[in-house]
Amino acid sequence: MQENHGISTREEKPSILTAVSQLGTLPIVFGTAPVHLSKFAATPVNTPVLCKSWDEAVDAFGYSDDWESYTLCEFMDSHFRLYKQAPVVLVNVLDPTKHKKAVPAASVMLAGGMTILPDEGILKDTVTVTSADGTTTYVKDADYTLAFDAGGRLIIAVKPGGAIQSATPTLKIGYDKLDRALVTSADVIGGTDAVTGKVTGLELIKQVFPRFQLVPTLILAPGFSHDPVLGAIMTAKAGSINGHFKAMALTDAPPDRLFTDLAVWKKDNLYTSERQIVTYPKVTKSGKTYHLSTHLAGAICATDAANDNVPYRSPSNKFVSADGATMKNGKEVFLGPDEAQYVNNQGIMTALNFVGGWRTWGNRTAAFPDKTDPQSAFIPVRRMFDWIQNSVILTYWKYIDDPTNKKLIEAVTDSLNIWMNGLQASGYILGGRVQFLKEENPASDLMNGKLKFHIFVTPPSPAQEIEFVVEYDAQYLAAIAA
Repeated sequence: MQENHGISTREEKPSILTAVSQLGTLPIVFGTAPVHLSKFAATPVNTPVLCKSWDEAVDAFGYSDDWESYTLCEFMDSHFRLYKQAPVVLVNVLDPTKHKKAVPAASVMLAGGMTILPDEGILKDTVTVTSADGTTTYVKDADYTLAFDAGGRLIIAVKPGGAIQSATPTLKIGYDKLDRALVTSADVIGGTDAVTGKVTGLELIKQVFPRFQLVPTLILAPGFSHDPVLGAIMTAKAGSINGHFKAMALTDAPPDRLFTDLAVWKKDNLYTSERQIVTYPKVTKSGKTYHLSTHLAGAICATDAANDNVPYRSPSNKFVSADGATMKNGKEVFLGPDEAQYVNNQGIMTALNFVGGWRTWGNRTAAFPDKTDPQSAFIPVRRMFDWIQNSVILTYWKYIDDPTNKKLIEAVTDSLNIWMNGLQASGYILGGRVQFLKEENPASDLMNGKLKFHIFVTPPSPAQEIEFVVEYDAQYLAAIAA
């Protein structure tokens, strides 16, 4: 029999639970993509795709500089190329089975045994190639091959040994191509089919955590979010994801309106939620035009990443990778601080080129000026409340269905108070504590397994206004005679 002689030691896991923080700020973005260029075996339509890099996004959805047609490409370019942020969940709502139009067969001349079709968005599976008189239909991969060039245009090349070799250099080619104009806000809103149970559009937000174990914290639909119905639903979804998590909706005000018209538009269209950030106008970079919500997502993610993914800093007065601001018609917008302040006072964030180059400008949620309490009206305070609630859910979910006893209550309160103290020491909050109050937990609730923990917390408000008082002091005249 083996026995020990002397002293032995061993370590126990700490009994205080460490709070589980989200891995980082996660945007979920809805829009249209050139899915005819996707490398996926199954076309990604109404499917959340987690992309951790530019290459992953391009492989999944393709890429085109035609952002009017393919809105997700705008976000991909901004988020991965300009702000170098990841990950992001992208959802394409452009469906090749219905958002398409037929292009009648027309005569095409071959040059060197090939031709490049001028249209973008051509669906390869719909291409038909016939002889000039239409009497002979040629077979793909036997008589010709199809491939996209770097610009997304379709190349048709005659295959050696195929039937086309001996034919005239003129062919008739027809096809279907994607039509972004057929995609409406209703496609982005989506829903759940009562018969098939298929989930589309914004309803897919609820699938993100079950799929990826990540909490979506920003919801965007650049190019669509100025639609009042869509904006309202984005905001509603942000308030309750999976019945538990909370997020913010980044929306755009119509870029075809003057900034002096925005107050009435915002109020009339109910862009007034504390769960919503409204942005205006568009911004430009190196000849490309972006919705400001797209750049704001990059600025928010970059700011959070630089602060341990704790969203206590305001996304205002942060670097914007832009060289101009513009309206929808291309007219440049030059807002000074006074005009930008007017926009901010309507609860709208803008872009300002003043001290330090182009910067985001505005601390207020869309609830301002109707609501002025920090929890509703200040973006970083609102986001901190969301972050704390999301983190608490992730951390303490493990205790669901455990015995309701003193050990459970102490485990929660002790670990949460330690976490709050850590947040305070790091400057993320001014102070915080959790209590299990007797008056909030009557015996009838405890008998039914209902426990209520009360978290008191104060995130710091942004330094919205700093005033310096400058006074002429005559006493320094004495220095002349000294």
